[in-house]
Amino acid sequence: MKELLKWLLDNGVKTVAMESTGSYCQNLFTELQNSSIEVILTNGKFTKNIKGKKTDILDCMWIQKLHTLGLLSGSFLPDLQTEHLRTLVRHRGNLIDTAAKASKRMSQSMKLMNLRLDVVVKDIVGLTGLRIINEICNGETKGIELAKLRHGNCKKSEEEIAKALQSNNRQDYLFVLKQELHKYNDAQQLIIECDVEIKILLDEFINQDDVKKSLYIDKNTPKNIDLNLISYQYFDGVDLYAIEGFSHGTVLTLMSELGEKGILKFQNAQHFTSWLRLAPNNKISGGRILSSRTPKGSNRLKIALRQAANAIGNLIRIYQISLTE
Repeated sequence: MKELLKWLLDNGVKTVAMESTGSYCQNLFTELQNSSIEVILTNGKFTKNIKGKKTDILDCMWIQKLHTLGLLSGSFLPDLQTEHLRTLVRHRGNLIDTAAKASKRMSQSMKLMNLRLDVVVKDIVGLTGLRIINEICNGETKGIELAKLRHGNCKKSEEEIAKALQSNNRQDYLFVLKQELHKYNDAQQLIIECDVEIKILLDEFINQDDVKKSLYIDKNTPKNIDLNLISYQYFDGVDLYAIEGFSHGTVLTLMSELGEKGILKFQNAQHFTSWLRLAPNNKISGGRILSSRTPKGSNRLKIALRQAANAIGNLIRIYQISLTE
């Protein structure tokens, strides 16, 4: 890549257009960005209509021709600081998925052991659930003894919990349960370490001033980061938590995927909606719409906003039900 960059500079190249091809182009794009060359990273769907047999050489010639005529537009790219935050937040999301999958497999293994913990507790990895699972992995099989680990906040009584925990002593499923518990604990520890790195990054450009704290906290919320305070300052005094349906996850995704001034790179709301793949791709001929399918593809911000919209829909349904009762 260093040699390619030197060759481009030696030949007086001032601008380069590249096709976005996943992780393959990232290192070269970074090198070009750090040089004096203006670089445009364009979506592959704008360069794929090439005649004849498709080869790398013909691709390059076609992209060069389109770029020369000014027919290529650059894809949205966050600033470097936001990109660092995005890497950490995406990694944190992957760790949460790993913990969720381990929790699901723990529940399945206990079902096959006739330990119906999922029936008597709302969350098997909550305070009561983890206490009982740890004791099961330590060799305890009696439901009466396991029920004594019930936390005071648990709605079910010890008698109900003991009745649901009648083990069949399957050692193979017990081994799987131990493995998945170990994986879950490891993932939780890695999430804590990731939260520390995210906080260090956010503290570099956020001044800690007083602001109201949000009351909406779930188990996946970073424990050592006051996202309400940080987002309030990050977006110049805009309280995103005033928007119905917005959670800590929504705000953190918005900060990491879009950045502070990222939304200003879009000409209007329609362009932003199109980038999110939420707008229909209308194909019109002769004044008639031939197709209006929404383009394939997704990103984490689209998913976060959709979840926020679903949360608002659930609140509306709950409100309607309360009115009819």
